[in-house]
Amino acid sequence: MENISIIFTILAICIGTIFSLTGVIGYIRFPDVYTRLHASAKVSVFGVVLLMVAAIIYTPLSFGKGLVLICLLLVSGPVISHALASAAYRIKIPLSKSKRNDLADYSG
Repeated sequence: MENISIIFTILAICIGTIFSLTGVIGYIRFPDVYTRLHASAKVSVFGVVLLMVAAIIYTPLSFGKGLVLICLLLVSGPVISHALASAAYRIKIPLSKSKRNDLADYSG
């Protein structure tokens, strides 16, 4: 039974690290704030969730505490990225190579 939990822990760590690494690469490679924010927020949240799952499986962290932390992360991640993107748009940081801007009609 312990071998199975170690295998799941290693698998969650590897997949979580790949997600987090993909987010970092996207942050470095993408041209503007909005695409960088998408890469770092969406991909890294899942990377951290998988690393948290590995911590729940392998350490004596209780399942309830880990589940609460994962839920808080999944709720706060999109809200924070939306707030940052909205702030960047309001201070008029330009979009890189934009073909269309749906928010231009609603700007006040």
